[in-house]
Amino acid sequence: MTDIRTLLHRTTRELADGGSPSPRLDAEVLLMNFLKTDRLQLCMRPERELTEDECTGYFQWIERRRRGEPVAYITGGKEFWSLLFEVNRDVLIPRPETECLIEEVLKCYDREPGDLRIIDIGTGSGAIGVVLSRELPSARVAATDISRGALEVARRNAGRHGVAGRMEFIEGDLFASAVGEFDIIVSNPPYIPDDVFPLLPEGIRAFEPRQALIAGPDGTALHRDIIREGTGRLKPGGRIFLEIGEGQKGPVETLFRENGLYDSIRFRADYGGMNRVAVARKTKIGC
Repeated sequence: MTDIRTLLHRTTRELADGGSPSPRLDAEVLLMNFLKTDRLQLCMRPERELTEDECTGYFQWIERRRRGEPVAYITGGKEFWSLLFEVNRDVLIPRPETECLIEEVLKCYDREPGDLRIIDIGTGSGAIGVVLSRELPSARVAATDISRGALEVARRNAGRHGVAGRMEFIEGDLFASAVGEFDIIVSNPPYIPDDVFPLLPEGIRAFEPRQALIAGPDGTALHRDIIREGTGRLKPGGRIFLEIGEGQKGPVETLFRENGLYDSIRFRADYGGMNRVAVARKTKIGC
């Protein structure tokens, strides 16, 4: 048997040798999740000895991390908006910057009277749709994805957080299987350019779903489709909220302006200073 202090020291070294950028944190998070405990308990009881079976199971997790698998896939969960979401290799791991997308929707609609219809395109784990359902109790959310596996994860997350009754899960591309018009279109679509994908960390390239990452030569292929089709699916005065990547403010702004049916176009930077969210309103004139 091995105590927690010795085990963390050893596995931190192993993960550092394997190239982890945060070996100590990874070792602790994996151990906390494996033992179903918290950091306080690890710190208070460093002398606790693990059984042989516990050590074997934990070392299997460490080996997966040494091979580059993201911690969230190993533990099966990721926190987003202070909620724990189930994740697996059918879905992208939710990123903190996507919370900026949620914040922009709530700026416009947190005091909006009456019911709202929202469509979350490419829902993945369901993080965006679930959070909006919780924050906007009068809203109904249609969550779409081309991946049946992703929709199964999203359904479970909606059930975990008590909003399954106000969400609809639709298998299909973009708006294809959704019915009617919406007050809000929200999406974190794929936005990695083809030539940038090979430069991403191996943990992303080897484990996260490619179809949720890559979007053509400039990374805006899905933005283009959502903006074009959105004019027929937004109610007059409805808004569209899209997450964007580095260097995509100009191209996405051009897509909105060339379309001719959007106004109030603006952009929001994330907390690292990069333009992260594009917002536009479907003009009421001529609609």
